[in-house]
Amino acid sequence: MATCFQLRGCGAQRLSLLPLGRGPCPCAGYLGLSTQPKPGLALLRGYAQGPAGLPPALLRTDGFVGGRWLPARAVFPVYDPASGAELGKVADCGAPEARAAVRAAYEAFCSWREVSAKERSSLLRKWYDLMIKNKEDLAKIITAENGKPLKEAQGEILYSALFLEWFSEEARRIYGDIIYTPAKDKRSLVLKQPVGVATVITPLAKQAGIPPGVYNVVPCSRKKAKEVGEALCTDPLVSKISFTGSTATGKILLHYAADSVKRVSMELGGHAPFIVFDSANVDQAVAGAMASKFRNSGQTCVCSNRFLVQRGIHDSFVKKLAEAIKRDLRVGNGFEEGTTQGPLINEKAIEKVEKHVSDAVSKGATIETGGKRHRFGKNFFEPTLLSNVTRDMLCSHEETFGPLAPVMKFDTEEEAVAIANAADVGLAGYFYSQDPAQIWRVAEQLEVGMVGVNEGLISTVECPFGGVKQSGLGREGSKYGIDEYLELKYVCYGGL
Repeated sequence: MATCFQLRGCGAQRLSLLPLGRGPCPCAGYLGLSTQPKPGLALLRGYAQGPAGLPPALLRTDGFVGGRWLPARAVFPVYDPASGAELGKVADCGAPEARAAVRAAYEAFCSWREVSAKERSSLLRKWYDLMIKNKEDLAKIITAENGKPLKEAQGEILYSALFLEWFSEEARRIYGDIIYTPAKDKRSLVLKQPVGVATVITPLAKQAGIPPGVYNVVPCSRKKAKEVGEALCTDPLVSKISFTGSTATGKILLHYAADSVKRVSMELGGHAPFIVFDSANVDQAVAGAMASKFRNSGQTCVCSNRFLVQRGIHDSFVKKLAEAIKRDLRVGNGFEEGTTQGPLINEKAIEKVEKHVSDAVSKGATIETGGKRHRFGKNFFEPTLLSNVTRDMLCSHEETFGPLAPVMKFDTEEEAVAIANAADVGLAGYFYSQDPAQIWRVAEQLEVGMVGVNEGLISTVECPFGGVKQSGLGREGSKYGIDEYLELKYVCYGGL
């Protein structure tokens, strides 16, 4: 597989084709397309002498095609969401640069596909080692561009690197099959071969020795995102599209991919339910809610978005969750020691949280804590807990993507499952219970791709990451993730 990598800017609808937390498969070459830098992914050379003291060697603003850094005629700015200061200017590439990257990836694929699994495994391992060696500086880049607390950024780098380590090992375990048929003079074989040029996102490949053209980066602004995305998705040399972003953008890319019947993997929007049953351990449920809801200030695709709490335990849960929010969460700059809640990515994100809070309160919800912008800056919002939430409120059927925890009361298991499954998306879901029979029932009935049972953090490279319904197609990570980048070929060997 050869790769096209697309980075796009803060707050843009995500046309980036794989999040930093996912690694590449070793069986394909990569062509990276990039629109404005997605939170956590921009490598900004212009910020090298900034307050974070970031090293110039890891900061790049140009496109990367065929093993060379290439400037563009235009640039676009990237801002620090905490202060609003400009961090740097990134090359604003267009469709011509995207098509050049596709050609470079395709040409590289012709030789990359012949590289042995052992050698590809070794290169991915070197890539992993480089990420670990530079993890502190890479984390600073994420915090500077995304705003998240430095400790969270460090965890994101480690999680991302582990995908490289995992697939460096899986590269040597891609097996085919032999099928015995009724015909005595025939043998049937199943081969697994790389899919071809794919669109994926990932950092630091050149230093690891990945051959020129196997990995390419095409940055672009929101203004050019549509033309660049269309160029990548419709180019006949591209065989695979891997996209992480909104469901709306995913549907557009699916239309593009359909014309040439390309393989597609998509991790789209979520609206994760977090259910607490009467039998649950309340303290454990509160701890899980804190971890699941407020990581990166609620700006992850698997963050809990709806809290459904059974009547018998409801008041205790709300009281303890409010106490935990006030006690344990500290809003501030991500570089400051002790900060747990950084800024939201931009003004638009703040406005959406405000809209959800205002709508809920106007319909009868109660603010238990928070509820407004934080005095720290215009992109900061107080961690907020709402009670008396009902199904007609916006926060009950729209993904907030911010530090808002709306709690809805329910009476029966059937009612909770029905509410949870009413969404047209299904990425992750969480529930707390001490009843073994109930645990099996609910885990099987929830219409999501991933379930956390008495656990608020579920992501790990060893397990398949992905959703159902309109939350996406395919899986990332685990032994199943590599199959997304392989084609099965049936060979019938006769005349024996």
